[in-house]
Amino acid sequence: MLKKIVLALYIILLVVMAAATIIEKSNGTDYVHSAIYGAWWFVALWALLVIGGLIYIFKRKVKHVPTLILHCSFVVILIGALLTHVSSKRGMVDLRMGEQPTDKYITSDDNHGMAQETLPFKIQLNKFETKYHSGTDAAADYMSKFTIIDGNEKIPAQVSMNKIYSYRGVRFYQASYDSDGKGSVLSINSDPWGIPVTYVGYALLFISLIYMLFDPKGTYRKVLRSPLLKKGTLVIAMMLAFNIGASAQKVLPKETAAKFGKLCILYNGRICPVQTYALDFCKKIYGARSYKGFTPEQVFTGWIFYYDDWSREPFIKVKSGQLKDELGLDDYCTLSTFFNPMAGNGYILSQYVEQYYNGNQDKINQQAASLDDKVMLIMQLRTGQTLKVLPYTYKGKTTWYAPTDSLPKTVEHQHALYIKNVFNLLNADVQAGHFDRVNVFFDKMRQYQVVSGGNSLPSPTQYKAERINNAIPFATILFMVNLTLGFISLFFFIYKLTRNKQQTSSTKHSKAPLSAEGLGEVLLLLSFLALTFALILRWIISGTIPMSNGYETMLTVALLVMLISLIMASRFKIVLVFGFLLSGFFLLVSHINQMDPAIGQVMPVLNSPLLSIHVSIIMMSYALLSLTFICGLLGIFMRSHAAELQALSRVFLYPAITTLGIGIFIGAIWANVSWGTYWSWDSKETWALITFMIYAIVLHTQSLPVFNKPRVYHIYLVLAFLSIIMTYFGVNYFLTGMHSYA
Repeated sequence: MLKKIVLALYIILLVVMAAATIIEKSNGTDYVHSAIYGAWWFVALWALLVIGGLIYIFKRKVKHVPTLILHCSFVVILIGALLTHVSSKRGMVDLRMGEQPTDKYITSDDNHGMAQETLPFKIQLNKFETKYHSGTDAAADYMSKFTIIDGNEKIPAQVSMNKIYSYRGVRFYQASYDSDGKGSVLSINSDPWGIPVTYVGYALLFISLIYMLFDPKGTYRKVLRSPLLKKGTLVIAMMLAFNIGASAQKVLPKETAAKFGKLCILYNGRICPVQTYALDFCKKIYGARSYKGFTPEQVFTGWIFYYDDWSREPFIKVKSGQLKDELGLDDYCTLSTFFNPMAGNGYILSQYVEQYYNGNQDKINQQAASLDDKVMLIMQLRTGQTLKVLPYTYKGKTTWYAPTDSLPKTVEHQHALYIKNVFNLLNADVQAGHFDRVNVFFDKMRQYQVVSGGNSLPSPTQYKAERINNAIPFATILFMVNLTLGFISLFFFIYKLTRNKQQTSSTKHSKAPLSAEGLGEVLLLLSFLALTFALILRWIISGTIPMSNGYETMLTVALLVMLISLIMASRFKIVLVFGFLLSGFFLLVSHINQMDPAIGQVMPVLNSPLLSIHVSIIMMSYALLSLTFICGLLGIFMRSHAAELQALSRVFLYPAITTLGIGIFIGAIWANVSWGTYWSWDSKETWALITFMIYAIVLHTQSLPVFNKPRVYHIYLVLAFLSIIMTYFGVNYFLTGMHSYA
């Protein structure tokens, strides 16, 4: 009876948390924090679960120390959370330069609204500063310098993103700033009891999760010694087999357009080669890297210098949908298609886009907004707004200008003349066909950028890395290669399985100089190295670890799948099939999904080593859990070998749960360091916890012996994978929160 009560409480909490994230989408964050996460009954549910769980463990007389520490760690974490809930103080203080010191700060309470509290000392802002990436308007960091006045003592203090300041148990965080740059908003947090207790819980959790993998008497080591693992590998391959088509358009000469592509431009908040912008321009509007055999630089310059001709070219890709049918649009439309004198203000998308931005974001208006974005990219290029290729440095600060920008008086007269007129002069030579003179213009423009660009230009290494990254579509090539090799290796294993049944014992053990499995490992290693090289290039280009958006994390998951497969292939050859197919599918998702591969600057708050570690470990967990999903699918349809597949699945499951648990709580530590709260019940945090709790259930085979049955186990893990999909894709694309970065 007690077991049923504990399990019921566990399931109720999962349902409540999942429902809360959906309710938050419609009712807002403040509502769910007040009505659910901060409600007495929600706290009571956790308390009852803890009490019931402890009694159940006591009654079962569990004596395995690592198991006791693991479960006690969650109790300690929850106690820490309770202490934080009842004893911590949080608030905000808005400081202005030149104002008198203050000891007042504002707190927000779910029940009583806003209130004013008093600090045991005073603070005064001396200076607020925004640091930018050189030559751009993309913020690199926010910094506040202030003085703490404690009686007769004055202590200088400073905070910035991910760098807090503590004094007398009060921690200060950089939260925001005033629009005029003369004021700073600091977050204040005092949690003397909750944080230490919670961190002790985290430490116990880390130790016990890692020890779970190495405990010689533990369940995981028993799984690794299971004879079923040796029987199940070729069987998987057998089951997998059942599841298993030139224009006369005006352009610059290729060499001339390439010279323009080698220039630098301010794009997407950073300085990069024009080639990068040209590639994105083609992919975003046309959906491919080139057009009718023309390079992206030729297409890009074609729109600049031969606009009238290109406006009649079917260059704008239109996705299928109600809007396409209603307006009678082709798969590819000309720019002029969207401008019809008979349609209101002449723009046929006008009414749909207006409805979209007025809040009516149904499917037809969403498609209109997407098409409008493509049209606007062209119009902005037409007006020259986006051609910020002309830098000017004044007093150490570099600004990149477009030829149509209004220039400040600080720009020297000769520079101003050059910035304003260079494209007019270029256009005259382009129209006259004097491409040798155009080449000279581009060469001199490159020299001008070097002289006037100051420190804003990318380093030679960054520039070269980006040119290589632009030249080779790594994700596209590797998804095709890996999927192809995956199916080839699959059919090879099927062939070998059939052949082995017909061979004699002596024939079975004959070895070729390089076996097919060995060749598979070599090919997977080469694919792994190629993807590693691609991610290193992105790291060099951006200066940050490439895990800042959905596209990059998909590449990272594919990389980790290949790494895990290479490590385990020496013992389980079938894992090579997993490695090729799964990494290929993840790369395919990154290629065809809504994910944007463009490289941009990372927000200051995300530029933290702890965040990089957090994301890396979480991605490792997702990669491992995806392998349990494949085992589960095969186990459902292949009942005669479900036990072997269950054993193989558990090999992946234990380290997956370990990395997921560690990753979640490293993220909590990062959040505490960055903005003063280690758990905010954000949708992503909540679904990560839900996922952890769902997968943890299947480890309790002694309390829940039903999971010893292979078929039940596999069905459960296939369904459990839906929580991964929700955590990664659902939160990003459908829910709200700080982690909705898609």
